Formats: sequence, structure tokens, C-alpha cells
Amino acid sequence: MRNTTKTVTTVLAAGALALGAAACSPSSSNDKNGALVVAASPVPHAEILNYVKDHLADKAGLKLEVREFTDYNTPNLSTQDGSVGANYFQNQPFLDDFNKKKGTDIVPVVTVHLEPLGLYSHKVKKAGDLKKGATVAVPSDTVNEARALKLLDANGVIKLKSGVGNEATPKDIATNPKGLKFKELEAAQLPRSLDDVDAAVVNGNYAIEAHLKPAKDAILIESPKNNPYANFLAVKKGNEDDPRVKKLAKLLTSPEVKKYIKDQYQGSVLPSF
Repeated sequence: MRNTTKTVTTVLAAGALALGAAACSPSSSNDKNGALVVAASPVPHAEILNYVKDHLADKAGLKLEVREFTDYNTPNLSTQDGSVGANYFQNQPFLDDFNKKKGTDIVPVVTVHLEPLGLYSHKVKKAGDLKKGATVAVPSDTVNEARALKLLDANGVIKLKSGVGNEATPKDIATNPKGLKFKELEAAQLPRSLDDVDAAVVNGNYAIEAHLKPAKDAILIESPKNNPYANFLAVKKGNEDDPRVKKLAKLLTSPEVKKYIKDQYQGSVLPSF
């Protein structure tokens, strides 16, 4: 249905990274006349990119190749080593944390959309119905775990200690009236955990991929107002002026893409431009 290269395992990608320059795609970073290769999460990022590729890129004179990744580490590492020319999957707090921990220098180019984080459950209809000692699954990566806890805090399920930021963990919970237990899982596994836990906080892209509708199915959902977690196109520092990157940035923030996001995702993904 789409001409998309899918990479599904971090192990294989890491092996490719170890090959260094030999693994690098010349068209992604060296040949400015070649295709711009963009690493993306399958939903909605790759879907949005494929809309651009199929409907807008040719007219703009942009050759675009989309590579799908199902983890949150490989896209930045591949962008850093030049295996891809750009990526589209993350928000600013996540990128700041990643650059700090991995020594990378990835930078944002243009903000495109927000995927509201939500709390989902197969066992209760409201967060207030969670029983004493219920187990809630949360993302295991630093920023998204903090984001999940902030969602619960904002809705009165727990109360975090004053001043905690994007590195908050369950140890930073000041008040936990229901004595909730927290299970840390890789973000991609969270939808599959819903039959095994009482509730799970799931990133919007993984929720949509699992056929959940955040705007309808989430029992708690983030507010888009002043939300710092919007997703953007990113490149290795120094590549911001690549003509292909500039063309893609313009297309990703076009009226056509805004309409596509609104029509396709019905409030589960929100344009941020």
C-alpha cells in the first residue's frame, strides 16, 4: 500500500550503526540532490510523511523516503550518524534528555503536531473507579514516565512533590490516596499491557496504532493548552539549512497537512501550527 522501509528491531538497527560510514545512506546527508531519508514512528508520523510524499513532495521538487522505526532510540542515533537525514517522532523534553544522555546534537526544525497522552483501561470507565492497590503501567523512558505522572497529578489521582520536572518517577509521588502500584514498560508495549494491568498511560502514537481512539477511549487525556510535548521534525545540528529539510518543513506545516491531520485523526492528533 505504501513504499515504506520498516525497521522493527533496535538490535538490527544497532548492528547497522556499528558499520559506521558503510551503513550510511549517501542520499540522506551527503547528496543534496538525492532523496531525504526521514526516520519516523509508524503512526501518525510516517502516515503524515507519506501523505506529503504522495500528494505534495513532487510539486515541491522534493524526493522523500520514509523509514519506520518502532522504538524511541534508533531514529536519533541514525540521524546523528547520517544513516538518515532527519527524523520525526519526538518532543522537546524527550530530545533534551536524549541529547544529554547520549551526547548527540540533534535539533528541532519545525513543530508539527501533538499526540495527547492518555490513561486507558479495560477494567474501569473512570480513573476514580480504580481500586485500592491497582496497578498502572507507565512508560519506562525518563521523560514520558514523568509526563504520565504529571497527567495523573493534573487529574487528582496522585500528587507529585513540589517542583519535580521531566525526570519525575514514582519515588517523587507525595500523595497516593489509592496506593497505586506502578509498572514501568517500554512505551510500545503499553497498549498490549491493558489486559494485565488495571490501567496504562499510553503515548498517542502507540494508542492509535493499537486502534485506540484517544479522544474517545482515554479515561484521562492531556490538555493541548500550553502543552510542551508537541512533535517536530529534527536533524543533526548543522543540517537545518539543507534545502530538502527546508522544503519538508514547509510542506509539513502547510494548510494541506493541517487538513489531513484534522480529517484523518479526528482529535486524536492535533496540528500544532
